[in-house]
Amino acid sequence: MVQVIEWVNPGEDEIIWRYPNEVIKWGAQLIVHEYEVAVFMRDGKVYDVFGPGRHTLTTQNLPLLYKLVGGSNSPFKATVIFVSMKEFQGRYGGETQTRELAPIKYYGVYWFKAADPVQFMTEVVGGQSLYDTSDVTKFIRAYFNEGMMKHLSSYSIVDLFQNLDMVSTQVKVKLMEDFRRLGLELVDVKIEGVNTTDEWRQRLFWIMQTGNAQTVMQMDTAKQVAAELGKSGSASVGTGMVLIPQLMQPPAQPAQPYAGGGVPPAGYGGSPAAQGTQPAQTQQQAQPQAQQQEICPYCGKPIPPGAKFCPYCGHEIKRCPNGHIVPEGAKFCPVCGAKIE
Repeated sequence: MVQVIEWVNPGEDEIIWRYPNEVIKWGAQLIVHEYEVAVFMRDGKVYDVFGPGRHTLTTQNLPLLYKLVGGSNSPFKATVIFVSMKEFQGRYGGETQTRELAPIKYYGVYWFKAADPVQFMTEVVGGQSLYDTSDVTKFIRAYFNEGMMKHLSSYSIVDLFQNLDMVSTQVKVKLMEDFRRLGLELVDVKIEGVNTTDEWRQRLFWIMQTGNAQTVMQMDTAKQVAAELGKSGSASVGTGMVLIPQLMQPPAQPAQPYAGGGVPPAGYGGSPAAQGTQPAQTQQQAQPQAQQQEICPYCGKPIPPGAKFCPYCGHEIKRCPNGHIVPEGAKFCPVCGAKIE
């Protein structure tokens, strides 16, 4: 009876299938369907690959294995693995940290397919001794998640929440290169969601409001210093009175040389006399611009001034009596100091 080697009725999610009999007879009929390849392996090494069609196994089309068995016409031992060349979908999710060490959770979907069967069999199936679709799927998902964690950690939390499309595109390019090493093609990646803790969500809100991450981090540092001073007793109050304002001040600008020579006029170089009313005027001019756009503290997207609900995430926008947006759980407005009822 002629031996027939065929993958019959493969499931939609099946990536590979191992022919159960490892004793192969010369003259056996190998049937390979469209979108499949059949790979002959022995001792974890790939020897011959067959594309779609009906093949009679002879010494002519299995030269490497024929040479391996010493030119004998007796049945030989080999592992036959069928690989589907179709596109598959996988879901992912995990946790990592951003560049500022902000904890984030992410999830989404990706699509992939086998591009180089020999490399795929060498790196994944034979190299990892994975001969079952379930094991291969778990390996690919873990490999994808590891790469996603590594690449997302190089971005800031603002980039992840403000420029997610850009981040997704850049991460996809990096992951595509990672997948090529396995003989796989990463067809597409979609980041469906990114989230962080309530603490970092409030920080993100103020970073997006002020446009200055350094200032927000300085505010956090000042709060920590104040909390420690409160524990240490009155001896450190004087130190705190000096330290906290310094933490909140922007870096000092270097003095510019006076172009006129001699003694510069009073107030030159940033002294109080030189400041006059200009900063106040600048601040007054900037206020209308700042009022043109507000940021939702929950999803980070721009909302219309005075909005009561976010048009994107649907959360209620909490405000102080003077109309400033306040974060969830705040007892006083961080802008004007008004008490939140």
